[in-house]
Amino acid sequence: MGCLMHMSSWLYRTSLFLLVSVLFKLTCSLQILRLEDFAQMLDKLSDVRPILIQHLTIKRNLHVISHRFRVFILLTLILVTASQFASLLVTTVEGSIVNISTSGELALCSVTLVLGLYICQRSAAKITHKAQSLTSLVTKWHVCATMESLSDMSITDETRRPSVIPSIVDMGLENEIADDDDELDNTKLIPVYKHTASYQQRQALVTYFENNETGITVYGFMLDRTSINTVFAIQLSLALWILDKTIGFA
Repeated sequence: MGCLMHMSSWLYRTSLFLLVSVLFKLTCSLQILRLEDFAQMLDKLSDVRPILIQHLTIKRNLHVISHRFRVFILLTLILVTASQFASLLVTTVEGSIVNISTSGELALCSVTLVLGLYICQRSAAKITHKAQSLTSLVTKWHVCATMESLSDMSITDETRRPSVIPSIVDMGLENEIADDDDELDNTKLIPVYKHTASYQQRQALVTYFENNETGITVYGFMLDRTSINTVFAIQLSLALWILDKTIGFA
């Protein structure tokens, strides 16, 4: 009976932890869909104001997500680190008793915690990368609009026709390699008709994007690919240090 209650308690805690991790992943996936809609909106709009309003909305949503999940992400990182080090100490310290029961429990706990941390870190890094790639996309949009404005200056009023902004394909970049993680950055712009915003407005929008990087943050720290590599390096360094202290691993 006691063993059954212990297993039920462990299963409940594990399921709850993974459920929150999956919920965070789904929340980030919904925001990625909004970012993709934003990228498609650039294909149809030529005014700066609705683009800026839409980006401010996305930025506010990401801030809300970061605020609601930051404690969970931070505690997950601390819990995973502490549990992994405790597992190493239990299994490698001199005189420790290791059997199938303890090894199996440690293995299941480790896999569960690492899986949850991986889901959270990858989801946060992916949405941060997508959000930051909008800067490149808006810059392309600005370049295309500027080229169209310059071409209009060489056309007389009698021969002027409804011209379009040259797309990325027309600029000779049709062979640009696409990556699953760079879908927004490699979005090919559909030609937009004339009467675009002025150069000053477009340049101001590009400057705004360059100086307002958005994404998932934890108390001011941006969760991106660099943060994942940093966490991995710290975890590996501490694990090797504990192994060196317990079994003389070098």
